[in-house]
Amino acid sequence: MFVWLASYPKSGNTLVRSMLASYFFSKDGIFNFDLIKNIKQFPHAPLFESLGFDIKNEKELIKNYIKVQESINQKNSTQFLKTHSYLFNIEGSGFTDLNNTLGVIYIVRDPRNVVTSLANFLDISITKATDHLTQSPYIGGVSNSNKIEEIMKTYTGTWSGNFNSWKSFKSNRKYLLIKYEDLIFNKEENLKKILKFIYKLRNINLEIDETKIKNVILSTNFENMKNLEKEKGFEEARINIVTKEKIPFFNLGPKNEWKKLLDLEIVKKIEKAFKKEMKELEYL
Repeated sequence: MFVWLASYPKSGNTLVRSMLASYFFSKDGIFNFDLIKNIKQFPHAPLFESLGFDIKNEKELIKNYIKVQESINQKNSTQFLKTHSYLFNIEGSGFTDLNNTLGVIYIVRDPRNVVTSLANFLDISITKATDHLTQSPYIGGVSNSNKIEEIMKTYTGTWSGNFNSWKSFKSNRKYLLIKYEDLIFNKEENLKKILKFIYKLRNINLEIDETKIKNVILSTNFENMKNLEKEKGFEEARINIVTKEKIPFFNLGPKNEWKKLLDLEIVKKIEKAFKKEMKELEYL
């Protein structure tokens, strides 16, 4: 069964994935980039190709999301899957179902800070990144890309649509909301909250390894991860189309402060588009 790590892009999903990978897939809790390979992203082209699907046939792919999940689902164990997709139902085809899903950890971040991170990640202007948040239904779909993860579309929906869609798991008590800002400023408390949720989903007693917790917190510090990327590279970083150089994945992190980086018009546009959700999350 899957525990989804769901979020709109550039909202802290990689941090949560890194922390959980360090805790569950290492002996000591010390992070390295190889560990997060234990938590795959969905949708991911090789998962579909292995079952013979044409990754350029979008309609066929959407119809078979659940079939692909069934093919990799180990019913008697807990697996994590990262996604930036919204919880869609497109022409009768759903993103996932309760037969495959144990629960969801939803990571959310102030959209005024998401927009600057997204602009850096996609190598686009702040204005275009704002349009992505407020209008664009997907990322990816670059058929001639040399990075396989960019070929398939990920149907993110808008920032608010993504956030609202995953709330449907609340009614089954299979939903945990984690705010990026809380995670950054109180990492230990929120990591333990996440672990408690996972153990509850699995219906087993929670046993915390305090030494591992400390190592996870120290080794997933933003500066440490940024330095690791400089030293060893990070395969999820994108490449600048003009310079052909990798765009740093770990860019500003906690130093990403919208008040210092955004024009007032951009701020107003985001706040107007997401007023309801931002008030609910106490961003306004």
